[in-house]
Parts: sequence; structure tokens; C-alpha cells
Amino acid sequence: MCRVEVIGLRGIPVVREGDDLAELIVSAANKAGAGIREGDILVVSQVIVSKAEGRVARLQEVEPSRLAITVAERFGKDPRHVELILREARRVVRMSRGIIITETHGGHICANSGVDLSNVGAGLAALLPRDPDGSARRLREAVRRITGVDVAVIISDTHGRPLRRGAINVAIGCSGLEPLLDLRGRRDLHGRVLRSKIICVADELASAAELVMGQADEGVPAAIIRGYRYVRGESPASVIPRSEEDDIFL
Repeated sequence: MCRVEVIGLRGIPVVREGDDLAELIVSAANKAGAGIREGDILVVSQVIVSKAEGRVARLQEVEPSRLAITVAERFGKDPRHVELILREARRVVRMSRGIIITETHGGHICANSGVDLSNVGAGLAALLPRDPDGSARRLREAVRRITGVDVAVIISDTHGRPLRRGAINVAIGCSGLEPLLDLRGRRDLHGRVLRSKIICVADELASAAELVMGQADEGVPAAIIRGYRYVRGESPASVIPRSEEDDIFL
């Protein structure tokens, strides 16, 4: 029988800069009666990772550039928010109908460079972790020190998708599992050789976790996925985004 469990972790307090996320997550797992087991996958919301790492900006301290002011006036946005978006962007991919699509310094293409005004308090903005794969690796190592077991860790964020309605959780950082499952060269049920079948396991796991996590304001900023047999490895989530040359949508 194939069975996968997704366990939402309640009871994690409001995270502040410098907090030990591993301790908070392990404590929440123990209180829930689930604990942390060998081979578990921890999916953790980007927002609490950013908070713990001090990646929160005060809007009143942001001085918008002339470009940010111009864009803000055009789209009806706060110029300080736009300034943060531009600072966090490697490049602006497209601006249309009030939406700013950028490529972040980490290579992820998303709205607003991932700069989030929700779930951080009035006058604040959460920025993406500087190195989400590094964040995942450090969290995994800390959990192993506390529990003595090895887990995989995924840092998730909510992104939109080209040509599909609705946003989903995706992996922006990971450690301990191969994010991509390459099935090319295998044969299907009828013996046909697969030519282009690559599954983004990390994104699928992040989306599964969101079913119990919801949004951070629901008090479930992390989840355990148990029973999924993933391929262990150290490839980062930074291998997931397509290169500009391979992107057929932009």
C-alpha cells in the first residue's frame, strides 16, 4: 500500500529575528505527537525563515528612487514597496496591469521579487532569504543535531504560474533530496521510451504541504510530509528555474 501523510505543525509562535527555527519546529512536532522521524520531509514557509534571518524591512526607512516613484504612480503602489522589489530583482521581466514580474537574485521568476507585505505587521515587508538553499541546509543540520535523525527540508513560497489561474506553493530552497526526478530514458506502460519526462518533486511536495499549512496567518507555517520515498541528494532548488533561453513563455 502506498501512503503519504501531510502533518501541519501548529503552535509555532510568532517568529522573530534570531529565533531558533529548528527548536521551534521540533517542539511543535513533539507537542503534536508526531515527532520527527528519519526520512521525513519538512516544508517550511519562507515567511518564518525570512523573519528568523532578519530579512524584514521597515518601509519608513526605505528611500524610493525616481524609477520606483514613477512605477508606483503608474500602478498605484507604495513607492517604498516598489523600491524593495527593484532592489531584490536581478532583472524586471515584465510590468503590466499593476503586476511587476521579476527574476530574483536567486534566479526565481515571480511577482514583486517575492517581497511580501502580509503576515509581517503594519509598515513591514518580508524579503526572500538571501540564500534559500543555504537556509534549508542549515535548518536540516540543526534538526539533525537536535533529533539525531536525517530529514529533507524544503523552503516554500507562493508563486503564480504562466497560463494557469491561482497560485501554488513552490520550493525556493531545499536540502537533502533531489528536487527533480528525471524519468527520461525509462519506458512507459506500453514500452515507449520517455523523452522529456522530468518531474519537479520539490514543487509537488511544497504544494502538498500547503493543503494543511494554508497561509501563515492560519498559524501553520510548517508541515511534515511522511512516507514519501524521495531520492536523497544535495542538488539545490536553484536548479529548478529554466534558463532564459529555455523559457518558452517569456
